[in-house]
Amino acid sequence: VTKGAVLVDGVDVRDYGQKALREKLAFTLQKSELFTETIRENIAWGAAGASGAEAERRGRAAAAVAQAEDFIASSPDGYETAVAERGMSLSGGQKQRLSIARAVAREAEIMIFDDSTSALDLKTEADLYAALQKANPDSTKIIVAQRIASVKRADRIVVLDHGRMVACGKHEELMERCRTYRDIYDSQMGEEEKNHG
Repeated sequence: VTKGAVLVDGVDVRDYGQKALREKLAFTLQKSELFTETIRENIAWGAAGASGAEAERRGRAAAAVAQAEDFIASSPDGYETAVAERGMSLSGGQKQRLSIARAVAREAEIMIFDDSTSALDLKTEADLYAALQKANPDSTKIIVAQRIASVKRADRIVVLDHGRMVACGKHEELMERCRTYRDIYDSQMGEEEKNHG
């Protein structure tokens, strides 16, 4: 924090021990980092510290939320399928879904998704966020995205333009009062119509 304050559970982050703060967080990035292990082991990293049975339960539940079950089931050895170095044996969307499953398996209070659904189609992404809300209704979810479809249902959307906040509100409010947001929406909806027209 360089200015102002960031509070977690009403406490300034600077007053937390680093370990205590990190235990509250789960995050996943646009560029998915996977390990040269099995699919199961890659997801289980999120449930580190859980018993074998609990880690398995959390991993499978997280895979369902991340919309990864179908491709895992169709993989040669299911959850025991080996992941090639840097995830080269998987598509971009599959890698992102495994990374999301790993983050969900943490069952963290705060989940950060940094453009981590960019390789997913809009239906899969919508299904993922609906499942995430149902499975983790009380967690805070911070979604960094370029697609309005990714954030449209958020409680609060922050619009950035050249690194500066230009507006904050719900989708409907921003459509009415934020030209930058409306311009992005119009350009993306035009692209969607071209892609599906």
